[in-house]
Amino acid sequence: MATKEKNIWILFVFILSGLVIGGLLGELASRVNWLWWLSYSQSFGLENPVVLDLSVVKITFALMFKISISSIIGMVLAIFIYKKV
Repeated sequence: MATKEKNIWILFVFILSGLVIGGLLGELASRVNWLWWLSYSQSFGLENPVVLDLSVVKITFALMFKISISSIIGMVLAIFIYKKV
């Protein structure tokens, strides 16, 4: 008897692809007058990168997220599709 085991990495890929595709669709929707609200977004993260200078090596840390309404919808759809598969 085969069991249907779901992998957490597949869920991560589904969510990430939903965020990316939703973000791209949101950028396209910003050009349409009545779909402007899909491109509404909020950015958060490190505004200025943190630099760690060790004389031998210089490491720069920066992370910025830009979440839009369409990327949230894409993430929810990706989770829904994952549950159905």
